Amino acid sequence: MTSLCVDTSERLAHGDACFLLEAFQSGSARPSDVLNAMLTRAARIDPVLNAIVARDESILDTARASDERWANGSPKGPLDGVPIIVKDNLHATGLPTSWGNAALARQPVAHDELPIARLRRAGALLIGKANVPEFTLEGHTCNNHFGATRNPWDVTRVPGGSSGGVAAAVAAGLATVGIGTDGGGSIRRPAGYTGLIGLKPGIGTVARANGLPPLLLDFETVGPMTRSVRDASLLFETLQGSDRRDATSRKQLNCRRRQAPPRVLVVEHMGKPAAPVEVCILDALECAAALLEAYGCHLVCAALPVDVAPLDALWPHVGEIGLAEYFRTRPDVAAAAAPTWRDAAERGASLGAGTLSAILATVRAIRNATSAAFADADAILMPTASAMPWPIEQPFPEIIDGRAVGPRGHAIYTGWVNAAGHPALALPAPVAEGALPIGVQLIGDLGSERALLELGAGYERLIGDLRSPPPFVHS
Repeated sequence: MTSLCVDTSERLAHGDACFLLEAFQSGSARPSDVLNAMLTRAARIDPVLNAIVARDESILDTARASDERWANGSPKGPLDGVPIIVKDNLHATGLPTSWGNAALARQPVAHDELPIARLRRAGALLIGKANVPEFTLEGHTCNNHFGATRNPWDVTRVPGGSSGGVAAAVAAGLATVGIGTDGGGSIRRPAGYTGLIGLKPGIGTVARANGLPPLLLDFETVGPMTRSVRDASLLFETLQGSDRRDATSRKQLNCRRRQAPPRVLVVEHMGKPAAPVEVCILDALECAAALLEAYGCHLVCAALPVDVAPLDALWPHVGEIGLAEYFRTRPDVAAAAAPTWRDAAERGASLGAGTLSAILATVRAIRNATSAAFADADAILMPTASAMPWPIEQPFPEIIDGRAVGPRGHAIYTGWVNAAGHPALALPAPVAEGALPIGVQLIGDLGSERALLELGAGYERLIGDLRSPPPFVHS
């Protein structure tokens, strides 16, 4: 087969993984051709986006092996030949897990973290690593070693974080799908800012082993960032499952959606008094709710029946304590870290047992209250963020809807879900032509990932194909 023409190359670059797999099956495209087109595009536009920070130099050989398997009718697995970009806090053999840190960037790892091993067994082509904020503790994908990643919908603005590098790469067609982590909204907010689907599985649904130490207790989970719900489902089925090396993965519930129309609680505002949120985001939420109602959901608009204020007050200390312990074991990493994080670790080291006890008690209360809330709802709908993407020079938006906010003012809708341990699915909301993407999220009961994806697929059928690729890709 000859090289792909430009039009076909573009369709494959911006199609979803299921579309690619159909093309590989029919013989109308080969994995190596798709990969070559993506690498060519990355050479042209990633110097501006700054999404990819490490590349597998042998990936073309891996793609050619995939070509042969498809030609022989014997694909390796359900993802054979699909180009994937991985967040740079997940171990992948032969590549550094930089975590945005200069010391770690010089240290290739010799093994795959468990979710990455599952992707390789399924045949995925792991292109490389995507940029993150240092230690993945911020909503702005920027670090002193690699610099800032830009949003392909507006390169003067952020793609969010901490999975912003993955989001930018997938949205720009530098990879077909991406794998991120979400410890406080780090999949859902970047997905919302770039028009993608993002699934944060519940705690333990995707087993983890052989990875970095956790900085946010057990809040962080691994999940897909994709261009379609069907891709998110495909990736989820590859990633999910228990493993004896992760005890939490062996206690999963198997919740089923009731036969009655799904009951969806729509939450517009957080806190008392209500925290600020941009008006365009509330308008988009209303449009998304109307689509769910058209799909057949029963909607109720009310306040979140979970008190998240105690968690918000303690949230900064969670990362500080985790960072302090990590720096104690890795002084070389601490020495290379930005002053911001050395200061944070010092604060964490000074916190007493009382603070940790208060955090754990607050998390227990959040988990119990959230579990109770799903007695009366099958899903909770709310925005993924309270602010639109902000200028690249700023670490966070300081003003939202005319009111001053702090570093996590934009993130009010997401962190409590991580503490609760529940799954959540980020979806694009309807927006006007030419507007930046806006995301909403559906939060589900424990063990309801498949039900969320089914609901998301119904929503997606109604919303249709919102937009073509970001204009920057063709500039």
